Amino acid sequence: MPELIYNQQGEKVGQVSLPADIFEVAVNQDLIHQVAVSQMANSRQVLAHTKDRSEVRGGGIKPWRQKGTGRARHGSIRSPIWIGGGVAFGPTKERVFAKKINKRMKRQALFMVLSSKAKDKEMVLLDKIELAEAKTKQMVAIVDNLGKKLKKDLIKGTLVVLPTTDQKIIRASQNIPKIKIIRADSLNVLDILSHQYLLIFQGSIETIKKTYLK
Repeated sequence: MPELIYNQQGEKVGQVSLPADIFEVAVNQDLIHQVAVSQMANSRQVLAHTKDRSEVRGGGIKPWRQKGTGRARHGSIRSPIWIGGGVAFGPTKERVFAKKINKRMKRQALFMVLSSKAKDKEMVLLDKIELAEAKTKQMVAIVDNLGKKLKKDLIKGTLVVLPTTDQKIIRASQNIPKIKIIRADSLNVLDILSHQYLLIFQGSIETIKKTYLK
């Protein structure tokens, strides 16, 4: 699949053929959904935790004798029916939300969402971005100018895919809402689906091939 390459000023500087194994894959919505759900489940933090009667402090002694008081019998003031007692069916940290999914399915779903972005013209290939300083306003100006030249509203949600770590670009982008920087060898379905546009550096294509086409 031939794709135009642009520079950071939004000018055409070349053309490249994208690998069909990655960017021309038939989309299976069910598989993409399954992989996205598993990724969200695996990143979920289990924070809510209530104490049952064995975890609540105190209550080691029987509050009153079994018979003869006229009151209902009780063995501990930490019973769930007492104020200050344990919680019978509350959430605990022992819950496991993780979902197992094999590597082949994850890789295929990744190729599907990349193919979908390419087909829908929501992917832009850049040769490189050079910043004089790691300044947010410089990065905003580049993204805004690119969006105007290519008639795409990149500032509303773009995933920038770098071939290697570039601290200047990372620092210049971290305060821009809806702009996220990711390395090509860390691409995942959820990040791509969470952003409308993909801004991929030319060098990232080779990194994606080396990482995922095995």
